Amino acid sequence: MALTFINDSATIGATEYFLASDSTTKVDQTDDCILQIWVDFGALASGDDYELKVYEKINAGTQRVIIDNRFVGAQSSPFVSPSLIVGDGWEVSVAKLSGTDRSIGWSLRKAT
Repeated sequence: MALTFINDSATIGATEYFLASDSTTKVDQTDDCILQIWVDFGALASGDDYELKVYEKINAGTQRVIIDNRFVGAQSSPFVSPSLIVGDGWEVSVAKLSGTDRSIGWSLRKAT
């Protein structure tokens, strides 16, 4: 088994930002892997409201949101997802719903 860490950060605003694509343009990821998502929302402050979504296809069908979490106000610990088995067409996104644009760091940890 090989481990891959994709570590990055971006200033996130109201436009949905796709972490694996590293862009506001979504490119479905099709590498089969066990995925764990780490996102540091430590820069959030009072009045900030952010949303994290995980997308995946089932049997190459319609892509659906499989995780949808909101983070409101200051956060004292990072978000760490459960391990997910993905591969049909997955992606992870973060968007600001209200508040100030913030620099958000993340790590997509893949086992293949």
